[in-house]
Amino acid sequence: MRRLLAIFIFSVSCAISTMAQQRAIQSLYMFDPLLMNPAFAGSQIQLSATSIYRNQWVNFDGAPKTFTATAHSGFKQNRVGLGLIAGRDQIGVHDETSLYFAYSYKLPLSRFDKNKSLSFGVQGGFNTLRSDYTLTISREEDQFGVFRSFNPNFGAGLYYKSSKGYLGFSVPYFLNSEILTAQTAFESNARRYRYYYLSGGFTKQISKQLKLVPSALVRFQDKAPLSFDATLITVLYDVVGLGASYRLNDSFIGLFELQLNENFHVGYAYDFTTSDIRTYSNGTHEIMINYRIKITKFHQGLECPSYW
Repeated sequence: MRRLLAIFIFSVSCAISTMAQQRAIQSLYMFDPLLMNPAFAGSQIQLSATSIYRNQWVNFDGAPKTFTATAHSGFKQNRVGLGLIAGRDQIGVHDETSLYFAYSYKLPLSRFDKNKSLSFGVQGGFNTLRSDYTLTISREEDQFGVFRSFNPNFGAGLYYKSSKGYLGFSVPYFLNSEILTAQTAFESNARRYRYYYLSGGFTKQISKQLKLVPSALVRFQDKAPLSFDATLITVLYDVVGLGASYRLNDSFIGLFELQLNENFHVGYAYDFTTSDIRTYSNGTHEIMINYRIKITKFHQGLECPSYW
């Protein structure tokens, strides 16, 4: 019975990894577009560092926990952007770490609108995945082992920006990397399929004290249905942002953002799950902190865009 139980748990874990161990979805995507599009590198001119922590499906055993950190800046009179993207994603028996480097080149499109530009970006790096199937049962030879895989990858993107808004398209990971390899137990062809991201948004000035910032993110994935987030944030006095999002067939999301000073911004999101998993989970928490600073050597004489 214990051997059958071990096989059953292993099989379920493989099935879950096939369906669920895909690229992490974040509710605060609008505050760190570099996670999806390498062409965003350097778009804020000054050095910008962001970290986001997501605790998904609270009280659900083995639910995803994701931490990401990015840093990027503009160089050469902001014609070149360089960035770094790191992350750790835990779900069930899987623990994945990633590291990518991003490069972008910006083309100005108008002499009359200095903010109008088109950026081309590329990124390259790797993911390392560790899957621990070790089960403590009576016989040592019945234990499943720990499997590791190293998956290099690369991607590209486009990012258009003007004084009125922005539009981006990216394929950050071209290769359909392997999720796990269990050669000593069961063979698995589970793979992480390619994502395509389309994002856009703009800022509407209502009054001196009030702005509206709508945005949207559409995800296309090979062999999966379309998914999208639609978001509206209300900004008060360029200090406080309050908003809401809807994620197709998944959740409603409440958003909060606060500009502490010219350097620090913080954000928080709570996902109210609408799918069947809501019976077992208390929703999802996500927090963000962003730090920005001008580097005199590279950014002297350049006007950095406002946060909103």
